[in-house]
Amino acid sequence: MSGKAELTIKFIVVGGGIAGLAFVLEQYSDADVSKMSHGGIRLPPNVSKVLFHWGLERALRQVSVTSSAMEVEIYETGEYIGTHLWEAEVLRETGGDFLFLHHEGLRKVLYDAAIAAGAEVRAGTKVASVSGDGPHVTLTSGETLLADVIVGADGRSSVVQQAIVGKDVFDGAPYQSLFYNTTVPGELMRADPQLAPFFKKPVETMFVWLGNNRSAVAFRIGGKDEFALHLWVPPRQKGLSDDDCWGGGLDLKEMRRQLGECEPRLLKMTKLAATPSRVQVKMVPPIEDWVDKHGRMAIMGEAAHPLPAGSLQGGAMAVEDAAVFAKLFSHLRDKDQISTFLHAFQDLREDRCASVVHTEQCNLYFQMLPAGPQQEQRDQDMRAKTAQGESVFGGGEASEQWEQLKELWGYDAEDEADDWWVKWGLLRERAKQRSLDMEAEMHAARLSSLRMRA
Repeated sequence: MSGKAELTIKFIVVGGGIAGLAFVLEQYSDADVSKMSHGGIRLPPNVSKVLFHWGLERALRQVSVTSSAMEVEIYETGEYIGTHLWEAEVLRETGGDFLFLHHEGLRKVLYDAAIAAGAEVRAGTKVASVSGDGPHVTLTSGETLLADVIVGADGRSSVVQQAIVGKDVFDGAPYQSLFYNTTVPGELMRADPQLAPFFKKPVETMFVWLGNNRSAVAFRIGGKDEFALHLWVPPRQKGLSDDDCWGGGLDLKEMRRQLGECEPRLLKMTKLAATPSRVQVKMVPPIEDWVDKHGRMAIMGEAAHPLPAGSLQGGAMAVEDAAVFAKLFSHLRDKDQISTFLHAFQDLREDRCASVVHTEQCNLYFQMLPAGPQQEQRDQDMRAKTAQGESVFGGGEASEQWEQLKELWGYDAEDEADDWWVKWGLLRERAKQRSLDMEAEMHAARLSSLRMRA
């Protein structure tokens, strides 16, 4: 995927999700992961172009559809507000496409690529503790694994994160809403007169419902005859558990009760849906340290920069992390560089990820605006644009949202890593080499002086 380094070292990547693309320790069995890889996922151009560059375009095309439009409705009534077409020129400039697929399909593409690249995947392996001192991982079985670098790609409540930071950052943050992720069989939707029109629209259309403290997104899943359904709703009534639940054990009636006032089509979709997963939506403050004090252990993906659940850029940030990480370590020639590369990884990714997290928080707030003047103005602006034959994101606050998306999509993770190497990495290496050369010259001079005295 990136150029091969002169020096080969051993990585242990804790976590078998999207970010874990090397030697993987995954606490869940293959069957458990299948349950957790639930529902649809959206891949924006900034990540699809990275995966294409890695040689995965053909595999991705087989399990995805390419999005070309977004249709906006009102959550409570189903009123059509307008449509936005992804601008072909913008997509060409980004070098990628906007893809819809099943989370399980994406994971399989990455899994197959990791195996082909020589990674060893150990499913059903639970990590008890990690340390950057000598770097090692201790499993609950008592087995100890040694490596040169440990990477924590083990999600929000990360074991590696806790070892570096000293606490579970995600668990300690308050949550504001709940996210449900499920799928609806296409066969059942086509059999319903109200839902069948979803399949008569272009397959590439994404549907977004804007509601009072609620929102929904739906889209066709590539490779499967299913519709993905994402729901953001308020917390449940006091006294009822809102713990994360990854497939199984959740009652569909509970999800429907959380819908509140909603249009008939959404209600019907939830009645036909598969058992959902449920995740707390949290706004987590930035994590200060991604690298441990020994400079041999780092976190990436959700372990380093948790996004609100269901975010468009959730999977994208994990892949961008992996791309930057791989590019940096493709220049490895000496183990002394490891700490430098890990800290460079955080330096390169920290601001970008913080910006994306903020944007995703704003996007979710925009979708779930409470009923009131701001919400009314948002809807009026979008209706006016539609009446004028323009995109719903043609001006005002909505236009700002779209401009932010274009900036996000134009980012190239691998270029950023290459720029760092040219501007800073090579300078460091040259300075280090000059220092070594000077030491060698001084040593040679001392030896020559000693010989003359003798």
